[in-house]
Amino acid sequence: APAPAPVSAVAPAPGPLRRVLCHDYADALQRWQREFAHDFAQAAPMNCLIVFSHLRWGFVYQRPQHLMSRLSRHYRVLFIEEPVFTKGEPQLRSQSHGPGLEVLIPHTPIAAPGFHDDQLALLEPMISRYLDEQDIADCLAWFYTPMALPLLAALRRPHAVVYDCMDELAAFRNAPRQLRQRETALLKSASLVFTGGPALFETKRRLHPNVHCLPSSVDARHFSPGRLDHGSAEAADAERLQGAIAGPRLGFYGVIDERFDTALLGQIAEARPAWQFVMVGPVVKIDPAQLPRRPDIHWLGMQGYGLLPHLLAGWDVCLMPFALNESTRYISPTKTLEYMAGEKPIVSTPVPDVMGLYGDTVRIASGAEEFVAACDAALVERGAQRNRRIGEMLATVSCSSWDRSAESVHRLLDAEWRKLPPQPQPLQTGAVAPFGLVVDHAQPDALTRRRPAGTS
Repeated sequence: APAPAPVSAVAPAPGPLRRVLCHDYADALQRWQREFAHDFAQAAPMNCLIVFSHLRWGFVYQRPQHLMSRLSRHYRVLFIEEPVFTKGEPQLRSQSHGPGLEVLIPHTPIAAPGFHDDQLALLEPMISRYLDEQDIADCLAWFYTPMALPLLAALRRPHAVVYDCMDELAAFRNAPRQLRQRETALLKSASLVFTGGPALFETKRRLHPNVHCLPSSVDARHFSPGRLDHGSAEAADAERLQGAIAGPRLGFYGVIDERFDTALLGQIAEARPAWQFVMVGPVVKIDPAQLPRRPDIHWLGMQGYGLLPHLLAGWDVCLMPFALNESTRYISPTKTLEYMAGEKPIVSTPVPDVMGLYGDTVRIASGAEEFVAACDAALVERGAQRNRRIGEMLATVSCSSWDRSAESVHRLLDAEWRKLPPQPQPLQTGAVAPFGLVVDHAQPDALTRRRPAGTS
């Protein structure tokens, strides 16, 4: 097939109907056109990777989206989200997010959150029926949450089970009480485990023989200030959101939940009322009324991935004011390398993985007084000191990329595909079967789900 023609800007029409090229979309389109310029009709069927995720595809763009969008070059990826409450008959809705990548969203009339036990009786046949309709039998099963483990029963022939432990979910607020129990079962079932950073790796390596540390990576080009189009729609949106905010601007983007130290932010703002704090991201699991409300703190809400580099370019210092508690003990923030790729000075609380991986280039501060002092030092940085810091950051960034991380994962997954699938073991009546199933005494050939004691 001939190479695709390059995407070009269209001459703008006058008035409000003028067409504006979205450069992030155009870049992505060109990349996929080059990647899939061959004739799909002649292509061999792709192996299937079935992903169960507690994070929605349209939520904050992070590890699952980075990895799965790249792995979809090698596999047909079905990304199954948690169910959405909808009155009426249950249904499975599908959204295409590029060649080889499909997001499946279950809609059920059950209000229980996430992959709750009450949802399983509807989800399992719904997923199984869809896979039958698509003639999907052989597959790899990939779990971001142990709570979805019982849905493994919906898959016909999973060659292997993969657990990508990007966070210690059991330490998060409102974690299901059976999550630890189900993670233990998942670790026994998985043949391959990834962790989101070194701290998690040290914990999980004691529990499984095949654990790989896969820290958060970065799309450096996306965040590089040198490739930003200042005439783009994203640049205009960034100007609209923060252009009227005076400087200096100290910014943060990401999920704002129990891991974010709202009290610390309020103390810093009180100590330096002339600074402006730009907070970007959705507020979840905490009461928005608890957020510090001051004229120098600006809550911009969740913004798209394509807009983040343009917002970042307008900040003087990047902040990571994480609380120090059980929910942050094992985090390895993706934004660290993204801030570095944007060439901005960073101040962080002493999160273990941030100190261990980036302590040489990130200013670490405990408490409001130290944090303010570190921000003061970052704001007066000039000349050779600034150039040296940027050089060190870019050297760190150059050692990491989501493309390389995805290729490492692909090699390990490919090795799992080359293995023969495990032979099923005969089950005795009343014996416990894998994945939380038991044999029904009345029908020895049938598997029925056993609800763990104490769960609802």
